[in-house]
Amino acid sequence: MKNRVDDKKNVKTLIGSLVFLNVIAFAILLFIFMWPSIECSINQQWKPVIYIYPNENTDVTVKLSNPEDLTTTYPKYINGWKVRALTDGTLIDSNNKKYYALYWESMSNKNNPIKEDGFIVKGEDVASFLEEKLEILGLNYKESNEFIMYWLPKLESNKYNYIRFQTMDEINSNMALDINPKPDTLIRVRMEFKALGKPIKIKEQKLKSIKRQGYTVVEWGGTNVN
Repeated sequence: MKNRVDDKKNVKTLIGSLVFLNVIAFAILLFIFMWPSIECSINQQWKPVIYIYPNENTDVTVKLSNPEDLTTTYPKYINGWKVRALTDGTLIDSNNKKYYALYWESMSNKNNPIKEDGFIVKGEDVASFLEEKLEILGLNYKESNEFIMYWLPKLESNKYNYIRFQTMDEINSNMALDINPKPDTLIRVRMEFKALGKPIKIKEQKLKSIKRQGYTVVEWGGTNVN
């Protein structure tokens, strides 16, 4: 009689364990299948960096319009950045620490689909493509080199890439800059990108050449297309 009771308990324990394992397996599968849609709903701004080149050594304040969306900043963003900008681009904070740029990243749930214009670029052609387009957009060789060094590993391994450069209005709608004193020239480069298995048909984007004059602030970064 005792053996029968023990057997029933063992069966119940086994059934309970199997049910638990099935629930865990279902949850894992659900997460795997749902993750792409979750990931695609996130619009991330990757590595925007801000360079400041005044005509003379100047105290500069930089503020971002949507600080609640920030995920990472360096130096630490506390109600803005306040730095002493030297003519060679060196930035010095209140603790006398030196930086060559201001860095931030952010995330939002704004939809960012493929637009009707842009460029379809083979992975193997990304470096030469960026060299050409970044020069048009006003980046100097150092800024262009840093841009390419950061983005090349993410793009050249793809068979094709959809690449587009946002307009100033589009960039400002996501994160506007408030810079005091206001620069004579403000350059903001924001690349949109998406890996493609095969090319798609879009209009080629027309880029406007930008000339740097006087006190200049430059920013570059990128964002995914979902």
